[in-house]
Amino acid sequence: MTGNSTDNSRLIAVLGPTACGKTTFATALAHRLHGEILSADSRQVYRRMDIGTGKDLADYIVDGEKIPYHLIDICEPGTKYNLFEYQKDFLDAYNDIVARGKQPIMCGGTGLYIESVLKGYQLSPVPQNDELRSALADKSLEELTERLKELKRQTGSAMHNHSDVDTVQRAIRAIEIEEHNLHTPMAERQYPQIDYVIIGLDISREERRKRISARLRQRLDEGMVDEVRQLIDSGIAAEDLIYYGLEYKYLTEYVIGQTDYDTMTEKLEIAIHQFAKRQMTWFRGMERRGFEINWIDAMLPTADKLAEAEKIMARH
Repeated sequence: MTGNSTDNSRLIAVLGPTACGKTTFATALAHRLHGEILSADSRQVYRRMDIGTGKDLADYIVDGEKIPYHLIDICEPGTKYNLFEYQKDFLDAYNDIVARGKQPIMCGGTGLYIESVLKGYQLSPVPQNDELRSALADKSLEELTERLKELKRQTGSAMHNHSDVDTVQRAIRAIEIEEHNLHTPMAERQYPQIDYVIIGLDISREERRKRISARLRQRLDEGMVDEVRQLIDSGIAAEDLIYYGLEYKYLTEYVIGQTDYDTMTEKLEIAIHQFAKRQMTWFRGMERRGFEINWIDAMLPTADKLAEAEKIMARH
């Protein structure tokens, strides 16, 4: 927690790796505290990308009550939503929630988005650099990753960790941003310091892996492949879907015939496990950077998790 605030303006941030049960817990907490959810997921912003991003919108109904949510389904697939836009949209939604006397609860696993709000990153919009993009067009992901590492050393940037640059397009955009920040003084943009308390859901590596594997099978059964096929049929370019990484990268490669089903599922499962590991690396890094994360055992019944959350909020 930081700073002073009126009662309901303190943000409760719920974080944790994929498949730890964040949404179920956050919506139960929102139900108890008359709160509303602010999503911190970099892909749930896209409409019609539902199964692959794990929106689980049924979780937003608790005891028959619909829990309001924000920053989900706010832009079209194929567009490149970014951190700068997220900060602005988050602040608008946060101020609206607080003005109506409701409790704001951030929930998600995109560490960069979470940290940018809690730390108050000052960002400026970065224009597309066509000359740079052309120069990087024939580079491999490994070459781009090395260039990005060198730029980050020069800028001292904490942005763009590995989970954010898992495709060539993402890596090029990250380099574009870091190059811009290296050579262009960033315009001062005041981002208010938000009072917050962070609650993390802690889950063992073994249980996390079990849940990820089970959830992947469930989502495939629910029609995740058809979802990607429909997006492509609607006119979304395959390369734009691949840009979003993880499910959309591997499923798109399968749908357009670049890989077979068994290879796709095997590689995707490995990639999600690796992604969850990187999420935890980011959260541990947040702790090293001075954030206090109050961890709750993800395996506890929801009622017990809520009781633990109340104790945490009382201490802060």
